[in-house]
Amino acid sequence: MTVLVDNIRIGGGAPLVLIAGPCVVENRDLTLKVAERVKSTAQECGMPVIFKSSYKKANRTAMNGFRGIGMDDALRILADVKKECGLPVMTDIHSESEAPIVAEVADVLQIPAFLCRQTDLLQAAGKTGCAVNIKKGQFAAPQDMKFAVEKVTSTGNQRVLLTERGTTFGYNNLVVDMRSLAIMAGLGCPVIFDATHSVQLPSANAGAGMSSGNPEFILPLARAGVAAGCDGLFVEVHPDPARALSDAACQLRLDLLDGLLRQVMAIDRVVKRI
Repeated sequence: MTVLVDNIRIGGGAPLVLIAGPCVVENRDLTLKVAERVKSTAQECGMPVIFKSSYKKANRTAMNGFRGIGMDDALRILADVKKECGLPVMTDIHSESEAPIVAEVADVLQIPAFLCRQTDLLQAAGKTGCAVNIKKGQFAAPQDMKFAVEKVTSTGNQRVLLTERGTTFGYNNLVVDMRSLAIMAGLGCPVIFDATHSVQLPSANAGAGMSSGNPEFILPLARAGVAAGCDGLFVEVHPDPARALSDAACQLRLDLLDGLLRQVMAIDRVVKRI
């Protein structure tokens, strides 16, 4: 199945699509600068791109973790990304009431992994008519995502993407089973591989109230996911990840994006015989 987002075709043998941006909207200047850099880098590699950043982080390890600059301000910045950079936008929603508001700006509504079974949320997203990207829960088997897909398609909206982001492997660790990409593709949806959240170590630094990560594994996992046949690659990027206000331990440094994309695009051409 193919899903169209703006003029970008995802799935059905189309070239690999990039979904990228900073984890959360921190401020207007950084967001626009990253969007422009992501756009130019992807264009140089011949890769279509969707910009992603969260207007709010509802799931933080600690109560005092950074959650955002405010919904209204962040959505205005995402609207500016669409207008000034000409990029379609994806962002998370966390409740049914947010869906129609965010749909006025976003082209793709993302369902966070921990919320992938929330029936009312999935149906609210589907009713907007936007494309819906469901992140597979760290606790979920890939074949069970068919039920999440059905909750969205029950609204008449067939524009569903599924994203693999790792599975809980004991305490404070994730592992990626590359079979899940093929299993979820068998559900009839384009499949995205999230190469950055897959290296997260959830709550591993709980004493400091935050998660940790192994960013050195972003590139090998990205290569493996594309070799396994994913339709899109999700990569959170930041100019200085150590200073990022969210997911500092698992975002890719922005200046490394070009090298990553050139490698995965070469693999994608082989896999899809483009």
